[in-house]
Amino acid sequence: MNERTKEPREPGAWPTRPAKPARIAVYAVLVLLGLVVGTAGSLIQGAWFPGGLLLALLGAAGLFHGSGRLLGNQLGVLVSAAGWLVAIMLLTTGRPEGDGVFSAGIGPLVFILGGMAIAVICATMARGVQPGGPAIRLDG
Repeated sequence: MNERTKEPREPGAWPTRPAKPARIAVYAVLVLLGLVVGTAGSLIQGAWFPGGLLLALLGAAGLFHGSGRLLGNQLGVLVSAAGWLVAIMLLTTGRPEGDGVFSAGIGPLVFILGGMAIAVICATMARGVQPGGPAIRLDG
């Protein structure tokens, strides 16, 4: 049943968007997942170079793509990417004593720039056509 129009949904149709409090909770969980993936990726990419770097970037890509598919919009990707970016920026700054999570080298730079590029790619990917919706192609 479609909650907005109170019409029955046809089989195979896309589900309607969840209620507003549920969407807010999903966005909050995505921010937390972004923080966790960013923190874990920051630690793994330096510990097991180059395999850890690949694993960290794959984890970030999975989070960004999955959040976009889960919510069906670019905001899901941007929310999880914002949590990821906050985590890596906080870990990049270091302490006044000079201690930091990131070391000097190409690995952390590839992790930061690669993760940002993956977030942009996932946010701008075209979504599929909903059943009964208009076609993406213009060559009618």
